[in-house]
Amino acid sequence: MAKEVVPEEARRRRRPTRQGVVVTQRLIVETALRMLHEHGRDGLTVRRLGVALGADPSTLYRYFRGIDDLTLAIADELIGRAMRGWLPGAPWREDLREVGRRIHTAYLAHPEAAVLTASRVSGRANEIAGDEAILGVLRSTGLPDPDVVRIYQAFVDQALAFAALDAASLALPEAARAADEQVWRATYARLPAETHPNIAALAPLLVARMNDSAYPAALEMLLDSAEASVRRMRGRGEADDA
Repeated sequence: MAKEVVPEEARRRRRPTRQGVVVTQRLIVETALRMLHEHGRDGLTVRRLGVALGADPSTLYRYFRGIDDLTLAIADELIGRAMRGWLPGAPWREDLREVGRRIHTAYLAHPEAAVLTASRVSGRANEIAGDEAILGVLRSTGLPDPDVVRIYQAFVDQALAFAALDAASLALPEAARAADEQVWRATYARLPAETHPNIAALAPLLVARMNDSAYPAALEMLLDSAEASVRRMRGRGEADDA
């Protein structure tokens, strides 16, 4: 049975830990992010978290129902970091581009946490605020609600999917990542045109691009599609007014 989570004020430690700090929900999330960076996903355990906090491992359960609940809080923290300091107000396409890049950058700053959380839906404050802002930008275009939701889903899923994909590469051991990156030059660039004419013709371009993230290009493609929808909608409106 899941343990009952005590409200923040009621669960606040009255005495500092052995390391002289007062445990809070934010401290636990920040410590977990550091542990993920240093030890990977397998290293985030209740016992290790207690050691890192200088507190009894059971302290976690005063703030979270368990590691999965903590994972959702980490997901919400990454979204919060992505959106912190951003306010809408530019043309809608520039607003969405900025939000997409912020999400991608925030997740790649914590690759292990990104892989762990990108597929999760936390339903927490930062996530809800981010969704509200993105939907507001899209509704400002005047698109019908079904188009707003269609583009919103594609936009958010694209940002998180690329964040997870690129973070997974960054989370690899350095030797493995370097070996993967070398494949384009060591293997693909050497394939003969007689057997692989398309790869051989494009080899220099493939070598130059394939180790970089495709997210910026994919984001522009999605924004192009969204802008085309806006133009069609406005064109129909002008035709109806004529």
